Amino acid sequence: MSTTSSAITLAAVITTAGAATVIDIRTRRIPNALTVATAALGLALGASGASGVSVGSSVAGFALGMLLMLPGHLLGATGAGDVKLLAALGAIVGAGRIGSAFLYSAVAGGGLALLCAVQRRRFKTTLRRTGRLLAAARGAREDIESPAAANRFPYGPAIAAGSVLAVLLGG
Repeated sequence: MSTTSSAITLAAVITTAGAATVIDIRTRRIPNALTVATAALGLALGASGASGVSVGSSVAGFALGMLLMLPGHLLGATGAGDVKLLAALGAIVGAGRIGSAFLYSAVAGGGLALLCAVQRRRFKTTLRRTGRLLAAARGAREDIESPAAANRFPYGPAIAAGSVLAVLLGG
């Protein structure tokens, strides 16, 4: 990937993921209009050759992004907007970088979860429930989604950080 196409890809990811971050923090939602526009931008960049990602890689990046985030959504750990955001960013970064974007997002999300747990004075409870989740996923959805537990936090910033890192560090 050339320096110009890397710069274009980075600018597209920063712009779209940055918008998703701001909206997610403010509203706890990532709008479909933004994810659709992001996916369309990824396909357009691929079709024009500006991003260095082919249309095929853009479509594959979208599909892989969706598949990587879907299990977390089915467990109740992420929202549908988070799934669509990573998929849409996959259309920009392509199949070669979406795996790295997902892994970097998971690390950033873990750090964000720990930060939220400390801020909410729930660190021990968070660690205990994380251990339980890893040991047996049964009942995890109820623990994660429980309004009384106050475990939810916007995951868009983690996806944004992970996607930017995937572009900067390569796939």
